[in-house]
Amino acid sequence: MRARLGGPRPDTAAATGLTDAARRIIRLNYGFQLLFNLLWWMPVFYAYQKEAGLSDGQIFGIQSIYYVAFCLLEIPTGLIADRIGTRNCLRAGAVVMTAANLAPVVSASYTGFLLHFLAIAAGRSLTSGAASAYLYDGLRAERCDEHYLRAEGTARALGLAAKVVCWPLVGPLMALSHPAPYVLSAASAAGSLVCALLLPRFAGAQAGADRGRSDGGRRGGAFLRDAGTALRCVASSPWLALVMVQGVAVFTLSRICQVNLFQPILLDHGIGEASHGGVLAAMTVAEAVASARPQWLSRRLPPVAWVSVLSLALAGTLAAMTLGGPWVVIVLLCLFAAATGFAFPVQRKLVNDAIPAHAPRATLLSVESIVDRAVCALAAIAAGAYLSAGHLDALLWHSALATAVLIGVFQLVLRSGVVAPRGRDDDRAVSPQAADPAGTGGTASAERGHGAPDLADAEDAGREEALEPHRTPRRPRAT
Repeated sequence: MRARLGGPRPDTAAATGLTDAARRIIRLNYGFQLLFNLLWWMPVFYAYQKEAGLSDGQIFGIQSIYYVAFCLLEIPTGLIADRIGTRNCLRAGAVVMTAANLAPVVSASYTGFLLHFLAIAAGRSLTSGAASAYLYDGLRAERCDEHYLRAEGTARALGLAAKVVCWPLVGPLMALSHPAPYVLSAASAAGSLVCALLLPRFAGAQAGADRGRSDGGRRGGAFLRDAGTALRCVASSPWLALVMVQGVAVFTLSRICQVNLFQPILLDHGIGEASHGGVLAAMTVAEAVASARPQWLSRRLPPVAWVSVLSLALAGTLAAMTLGGPWVVIVLLCLFAAATGFAFPVQRKLVNDAIPAHAPRATLLSVESIVDRAVCALAAIAAGAYLSAGHLDALLWHSALATAVLIGVFQLVLRSGVVAPRGRDDDRAVSPQAADPAGTGGTASAERGHGAPDLADAEDAGREEALEPHRTPRRPRAT
């Protein structure tokens, strides 16, 4: 069975191209993702905090609090996105991120940096599921959802490319003005707010906001209903749960290697700190190119198989780093980054496709994010223990073996037939009444365009059958 990872199908109406509204959504999403995630302070935050008088214990303690805060905020912010609308949630996240980046400028102290990272966790959690949900629902409302995979990957690639261009400028800019990295980060976040303000509104978004206002004291009950709906979606859709679990390997390995183990690996192979920026830039370029071109992956394998293959590739490169010299390690790190770039947009599309129609999409994407970051937090603790004992090579080998075991179990469950890929009929697994007991017509994340056909028919017509491409989707009924 052949599956398309990207590009339009010639037998569908959506294959004719993008509508004007879809182009606007994609371009504004590019701007939002690039500016929101452009953290100028990232290469220097450790040295910046050391200069401000913080100890290593305080610096890493703040990082631990950040991870915990992110996990705790994911579900509430996902529920907020599904109640007030994903577009409004993106705006709120941009406002919080702008204020967060200004906190160290106002107070370069332990308290200031703690508030900075807590606000960063809040801002990022507000947008982590909402951004993807808005893009996915917006393109589907325009019947252009076949362009989602490329749009998601290109947005990530542009953001990475911006970092390659901007990060080398941080040092000279700090020489002119010491707090420049944080001021520029705040300016970038403010730019993302402008993009969010320009995003178009779809039918259902305003209804969600109005419903949230009219609920008054019952909002807490509405949030609990949405949370219950999300949990029922996961419980009633083994395929969705399985796809989420498969993504854990990609996220954890990429995060641990590119953030926590990047410098220890280079230093262990005799690569000095002066070269770390160049290696990081090369890795970022490799990841950006791969993120922008997931369609380069062969169509002989379905997307779900590609995520497993890329997860094993990540594990293999980690293990191989224990055997090579400095230049081999640099090449392997770039290959690791490229595999990460390919895997992320494919995995995100798999999860979005697995979410039933009318389900609280932003909340479910937040659930996935919580699982990923919870495992990552545990992996970071284990990595610290290995490094403290001087067992870096053992850590890399054990990480590779754990990934191989996880993917092996995943494939056994998949091939056993116990869990089958979700088909079109399963989109009705969560009915509008189940998703919205008040009978208001679904959650705010289903932001449809004016004049759209019935929701069930729009879902059938707009869905890309990534796992079952031999089916010819029905054309929507005229309204």
